[in-house]
Amino acid sequence: MIRRDATSKILSLASQFKAVAIVGPRQSGKTTLTRFAFPTKAYVNFENPDTRLFATEDPRGFLSNYPDGAIFDEAQRVPQLFSYLQQILDESTNNGLFIITGSNNFLLQESISQSLAGRVAYLNLLPLSMGEIDNKDLSCNELIFKGSYPSLYKDEIDVNNWYSNYIRTYIERDVRLIKNISNLIIFERFIRLCAARIGQLLNINSLAIEVGVDSKTINSWIGILESTFVAFRLQPYHKNYNKRIVKMPKLYFYDTGLASALLGIENSIQLDLNSYKGPLFENLIVLDFIKNRFNQAKSNNLYFWRDSMGNELDILIDSGNSLIPIEIKSGQTITNDYFKGLKYWQKISSHETNGYVVYAGQNIEKRSNNITVIPFNEINSIEV
Repeated sequence: MIRRDATSKILSLASQFKAVAIVGPRQSGKTTLTRFAFPTKAYVNFENPDTRLFATEDPRGFLSNYPDGAIFDEAQRVPQLFSYLQQILDESTNNGLFIITGSNNFLLQESISQSLAGRVAYLNLLPLSMGEIDNKDLSCNELIFKGSYPSLYKDEIDVNNWYSNYIRTYIERDVRLIKNISNLIIFERFIRLCAARIGQLLNINSLAIEVGVDSKTINSWIGILESTFVAFRLQPYHKNYNKRIVKMPKLYFYDTGLASALLGIENSIQLDLNSYKGPLFENLIVLDFIKNRFNQAKSNNLYFWRDSMGNELDILIDSGNSLIPIEIKSGQTITNDYFKGLKYWQKISSHETNGYVVYAGQNIEKRSNNITVIPFNEINSIEV
């Protein structure tokens, strides 16, 4: 088993709360992690139709089988159960009684907020971080193409076949749990067009025209991608250092391997000559910072900054007391252009914290103006 960084945090949350909810995309390792962290707890998978029927038709009888608690996997499939869980948690003096997992954040949060608010601690578990993969032999291109789902690092699996089946399962099962979309072919086209916009400002109207639906539908579908941990919006930093700042969010995916598959990339070698390499590399780095936050049960504190003149920073980390500016470059050779955004930021802001350039090379270099150049696989050294 691959050791997950979130293990100690999940055990800590279970010692403080009556229940813990672990949410994340399908195949991100939720089941493996929870069964490893809580080996003595009964395990129930609500993907099983017989189990789901029992829990739905006789929730009291079902829950009576687990007086010492249990791991409830894919619990969003049985929303009726949460009302009955409330009484059990309120009457129990034990913490960590139930561990609830789900791959649909919207449905799970809706159920919990209605019945279990204040009783449940949350942790988002995404696929493996670069530190968890811990394979220094993998090149940047290989990491981007292969992605970070644990199954791809445990078994000898054809990457293209794995993602093809993942996409099909996601569209045909998970999407329909949230919204009964009549034309799944159009929805798949929408996902692929989203992958082609990685790292770009998200223009809803432009995307709607290209997909062939209205803007309201696009907003709804973006919500589906977010709640099922396929894609997310990175928000622009809100403080106005310049009178004319960009206010649209950027779009990224929760896995670069999935995004590469949606873009039709068939192997890592193709990335060298592919126009999407830069955006996919940027996605890889942004995502790894978020993974490191989520593994500590912390919220996303990343932003980007851009003004109407084209000056920008790929990442601004809001640490509460300071802002950490970061530029992301997919090249392996350091050039003066790498520092343009950081120097402009230092000029217009009063923040004197260290700035970083994360690139695809291998050397760490300390430059003037408190700027450090860091290889992509060393970003854990940056405190977020």
